[in-house]
Amino acid sequence: MTDSEDVPDSGSASSFIRLRALLPDLAPWRTSADFRRLWVAGLITNFGSFLTFVALPVQMKELTGSAVAVGAIGAAELVPLIVFGLYGGALADALDKRTLIVWTEVGQGLLCAGLLVNSLLPDPLVWPLYAVAAVSSALVAIQRPALDALTPRIVRHEHLPAAAALNSLRWTVGGVAGPAVAGLVVAYAGLGWAYAADLVTFVISVVLAVGLAASPAAHEAAKPSLRSIAEGARYAWSRKELLGTYAIDLSAMFLAFPLAVLPFLADELDAEWSLGLMYAALPAGALLVSLTSGWTSRVHRHGRMVVLAAAFWGLAMVAAGAVHNVWLVLLFLTLGGCFDMVSGIFRAAMWNQTIPDELRGRLAGIELLSYSVGPQLGQVRAGGMAALLNVRASIWAGGVLCVAAVGALALCLPKLMTYDVRTNEHAVRLKEAREGAAAGGS
Repeated sequence: MTDSEDVPDSGSASSFIRLRALLPDLAPWRTSADFRRLWVAGLITNFGSFLTFVALPVQMKELTGSAVAVGAIGAAELVPLIVFGLYGGALADALDKRTLIVWTEVGQGLLCAGLLVNSLLPDPLVWPLYAVAAVSSALVAIQRPALDALTPRIVRHEHLPAAAALNSLRWTVGGVAGPAVAGLVVAYAGLGWAYAADLVTFVISVVLAVGLAASPAAHEAAKPSLRSIAEGARYAWSRKELLGTYAIDLSAMFLAFPLAVLPFLADELDAEWSLGLMYAALPAGALLVSLTSGWTSRVHRHGRMVVLAAAFWGLAMVAAGAVHNVWLVLLFLTLGGCFDMVSGIFRAAMWNQTIPDELRGRLAGIELLSYSVGPQLGQVRAGGMAALLNVRASIWAGGVLCVAAVGALALCLPKLMTYDVRTNEHAVRLKEAREGAAAGGS
């Protein structure tokens, strides 16, 4: 008789196959050396940036003792983000993307060096903290469109949803682990060590970015100007499914982003110990989706998934504001992070699989505003509603408004709901163009 150990267990095999189907699709990592290099560089700098993200407000608090002064850091970051986000998109279309990435990383490293020097002074100055926050925000706004525009060039068209999921995984790992490590470094080693460690991460990132292949502008690309920025805006307006992704994410973050009131919620629940867990819950939920994102590559109706995920994000915030048990609050915040990540993956897939190369940078600048300005304004909305009503109402009412806004936008923008990557004219045209270019280069 055959030994039973030699007979495959069909149940175990099918379970293994189902597990493999949930794991992230590593096709972009296997097939593109530039994607691997960019992914590792991003992971390292993202982790290091959280050190400064935590250290900067801590130092401001130590120097001024003012909550207003700490909050003003966000104001210093907002205007450069808006202005340079749009201009950075035009630069990404007109210049070599690798060059932009390398020099903005160099700039970020120099800013870290400035913070390090300032922290070592006998009497550190306040104004450099605001200056660095503003210039760093401008550099991020210039670099991010170049990074987003580079991805479709180094990843095969059919692998772009998987690339979006892997990039999200990189961000969420940093979002969960970075603040925790940063808190320990600042508390036990000091601010100088946090800035120094961040500086080292930028040095490593520059070395990795220099090894990327050149990525010059497309022949059809316009020179950076107000006219070219307006051209990108007109194209976005003409693509109602793209417009829907921007509007839905902006609405969801503006109306239901709860971060500003979480310290007060923890107090109301008589669970001050839970505040760190509340902050970690959203990125933890995002990380959970990123680690089980294999299924996203088999979904084709991306617009519908964006709408559903944003609506469930709002419902999760309704529940988080309504319940009175701290563990349920943490559960619903984590679910909110899951739905937000689902929305982000499919929004990125739609952008990367349908936008022409010569416009990709400018549209990435608009995307940057849609997913970064919303949370900033959402902080103001949450705090204002909490002052007018109460903390719980600020959270659950924001969730209700989010669901209503998402539903209204879905009704007003039917092309978003009917979008299918297999049949969308822009996705099909871009896929054929990339396949033709690949065939011609082989």
